[in-house]
Amino acid sequence: MNITPRQHGIVDIARQGGFLSIEMLAGHFAVTPQTIRRDINTLCDANLLRRRRGGAEYVEAPRINLPYDSRRIIHPLAKQAIGALVAGMIPNGASVSFGIGTTPEFVALAMQGHADLTVVTNNLNVAMALSVARSNRIILPGGAVRLPDRDMLGPHVEEMFGDYRVDVCVFGVGGIEPDGTLVDFDRAEVLVRAAMRGSCRRSILVADVSKFGRPAPARGGRLTDIDLLVVDAPPPPEFVSLFAGEDQARRLRVATGAAA
Repeated sequence: MNITPRQHGIVDIARQGGFLSIEMLAGHFAVTPQTIRRDINTLCDANLLRRRRGGAEYVEAPRINLPYDSRRIIHPLAKQAIGALVAGMIPNGASVSFGIGTTPEFVALAMQGHADLTVVTNNLNVAMALSVARSNRIILPGGAVRLPDRDMLGPHVEEMFGDYRVDVCVFGVGGIEPDGTLVDFDRAEVLVRAAMRGSCRRSILVADVSKFGRPAPARGGRLTDIDLLVVDAPPPPEFVSLFAGEDQARRLRVATGAAA
């Protein structure tokens, strides 16, 4: 599912202002109310907005993650910028593990020109993206696929990551708390991420800035545990202290070319 630039704009306005009336949006975007109604229907179907009489409001779901296809269309330019930066850090012939989530998938999409990779992943979206190069070797765990996310979790996935010592691991996160704690929506996600981090030579956390301060119930690790954090924009002011000092500053890279 794809959404238009105008629909992205509607979500951004809703995120800042709460309830949006159809009349206000029609005037803001200089389109008819019927067009705005169609946009709102699309965004509500994607679980990005919630219908209310006369308009819609932003969906606040701090403890429940949105469906995968809905997350894919949130901040796509930011994720593309992150993907391009990380792809440039990984050479042909490298061994790379990828975690679940949409931002690691954007890294994989940016690496479709790479060759001779060994890819270890529990993310079927990543596997499909990197299967375009016939020289790549892709390793997946067995077991049931979690739908609609198209990934796999569980002890057998942790074991798979533990069986391979890769050059780089690329993973996302549900949220980053002000003290640097990493949080996710499922304990199984935390355990798999820990297995990945323990079996790589360099760990890269990829996250757009909306992850700063985003709550989720399962704790697992801290920013100081990873080698590099790649984001699309500088962290919010309340998080700047996490990167004070030379060592901490080296762990942060900001991708250029992202749009809000």
